[in-house]
Amino acid sequence: MKREEELIKAGWEKRFVACEPRLSEMAEMYEEIGFEVHLEPLPAKEELEAAEASSCDEKACSACFEVDPERYRIIFTRRSGK
Repeated sequence: MKREEELIKAGWEKRFVACEPRLSEMAEMYEEIGFEVHLEPLPAKEELEAAEASSCDEKACSACFEVDPERYRIIFTRRSGK
């Protein structure tokens, strides 16, 4: 089972990919409105290329991720108490 599938099965919802300073700002905002926040590293390039795109340009829009993947995190949220 892929990591994203594991998280979704555990009640997490994938939001979007971000880097600082927006990453911290959005994590804080989600926490303020009652969500738990989980930050997940980007999948390996091979996994990203092999995955089917789940949104319009997810596969096509990865050039910046390839240059500096450690800079980005996928924001997952779920309601507190799950």
